[in-house]
Amino acid sequence: MDNLIGLSLMVLATAIMASAAVYLTSILGPKSMSPTKAEPFETGVKPFGIVKSHVPIHFYLVTLLFVLFDVELIFLFPWALVFREIGWPAFASMTLFLGLLFLTLVYAWKKGVLSWK
Repeated sequence: MDNLIGLSLMVLATAIMASAAVYLTSILGPKSMSPTKAEPFETGVKPFGIVKSHVPIHFYLVTLLFVLFDVELIFLFPWALVFREIGWPAFASMTLFLGLLFLTLVYAWKKGVLSWK
């Protein structure tokens, strides 16, 4: 129960500090507005028009696959560090995990997510 109280106090203190930082920044920060800042692009070049094209769904699929395999490495690295202490049951579960990820890669490959047409 003591851990829960300490955790709650830490979350509360963090929320108060974050709220205070946002509030103080909005009150004390500079509020100078210029015509350049009011433009949609602050590059110094006048925009010649707003582009209304859509991003192909392929980019989102590749991004999701990147995140999936990045999370895989997050789980794989600590497992590799303590492999000798946790034994063969952990090896079996990690093999199952990597097998499912491999099936995910094969599925994405068969669906054509990885081909740039």
